[in-house]
Amino acid sequence: MSLRWRIMGAMVAVIILAILVNIGVAYFATQARLGAFVDEIGDDEARQLAQNLSREYTASGGWETVDRPLTEAGISYQGVQQQERSQERGGEHLESSGHDQIRIVVADVDGRVVKDTSSELSPGTLAPNLDGRREAVLDLATDEIVGYVNVDVDREFLSTESHGFLTTLLAITLVGGTLTAGAAILLAAWWSKRITAPVRALTEATQGIAHGEAAQLPVTSSDELGRMSAAFNRMATALESQRELRRRLINDVSHELNTPLSVIQLEAKGLRDGLQSPRRASDHITQEVERLRGLATDLSWLAETDYGELRLALEECSIHALLAAEVERWQPQSQARQVELSLHLTGGLPDLNLDHMRMSQALGNVLNNALQATDAGGSIVVGAALDGGESLVVSITDDGIGIDAADLPHVFDRFYRTDQARSRGAGGTGLGLAIARAIVEAHGGEIALASEGPGHGVTATIRLPLNT
Repeated sequence: MSLRWRIMGAMVAVIILAILVNIGVAYFATQARLGAFVDEIGDDEARQLAQNLSREYTASGGWETVDRPLTEAGISYQGVQQQERSQERGGEHLESSGHDQIRIVVADVDGRVVKDTSSELSPGTLAPNLDGRREAVLDLATDEIVGYVNVDVDREFLSTESHGFLTTLLAITLVGGTLTAGAAILLAAWWSKRITAPVRALTEATQGIAHGEAAQLPVTSSDELGRMSAAFNRMATALESQRELRRRLINDVSHELNTPLSVIQLEAKGLRDGLQSPRRASDHITQEVERLRGLATDLSWLAETDYGELRLALEECSIHALLAAEVERWQPQSQARQVELSLHLTGGLPDLNLDHMRMSQALGNVLNNALQATDAGGSIVVGAALDGGESLVVSITDDGIGIDAADLPHVFDRFYRTDQARSRGAGGTGLGLAIARAIVEAHGGEIALASEGPGHGVTATIRLPLNT
């Protein structure tokens, strides 16, 4: 069963359960309250009838006129019905009241029947124990009890009215509940579709990504589903970037492997055929093997950063000595490319706890990129200064080809190479800056590149905290 139908089923079940509980509570609460109300009505009517009978008994001095209060109260009984029929035949019609079904029994103080409106008990007979509402009839002259009146002895009228009212109420409630349930089901169907639409879109987009297709979800809200769609879009963008980087990696690594292998193959054939001297061939082969070893080393460094295995051997290092050694190490390459490499330092630079070898590699990767991007006659300046007493900033500035604004957010991505670097035929696989960032961040620092655009050079900034 799909998620939509499960959500809809759960909502419908809750709605129907709520409606049934509401109907049940309303029915039984109304039944209880109506029962109390009916009892109050019966008691009031019994008291009123007892008062009328008391006045009539006192006025007549006995039970001879007991029919009059009953008739005035609208009570119909067999004798009165016969009188109504005779009056109808005479052209007069007495309308019956709503008390036709009430059975009233009047008995004297000794318990003998005076009047039974249903004619089931004969006058003068002893009255059995009767149900209904019982009230005493008084002789108002002496304030003595002369008898009793039992109203609704068979408990038919008021119970019938109560039952009819409750039946009508239940029918109305059920109709209202059915209409409410129908509207709620339609709303549940619409709402479940709305809830599951992002999930369904997510499933389709995920399947598309699994087949190598680019996919984005529409973000239509700011709730959990909207945040899920936004997070998926970020993940899809990152996956697409990684897919593109993997394609570039295949091309770059293939090129990086193919070039030295081709040179080694050619040198070996030249040596075999006597077209190359052993010394020259061995120099070329050794050089290409070093290139292959460098590629393998970069990949190994990258694997260490991926699995959190980058370990630092910290020791107190002089920043001045570290940067001076790096500038001296890269002077032969800069001179071969006819690029001026200089060191500008301010005084009072403190010593820092660094892993000398790994920080040297990070600086070397940045300097190598700067040399590859700077044409003959250009310059590279390495500098360092304190920044507010909280960190030390190392800068490497060149006046080379620069970086396009669209490439700046990706320069530290693995295997990423800008179009300018590719067009210049610069070597490397795009791992240098990624490794440099991992080393600097392992020291608690930050590294960033800034450029005003193509042709305006690049400034690499390494910020290291003091007292590391």
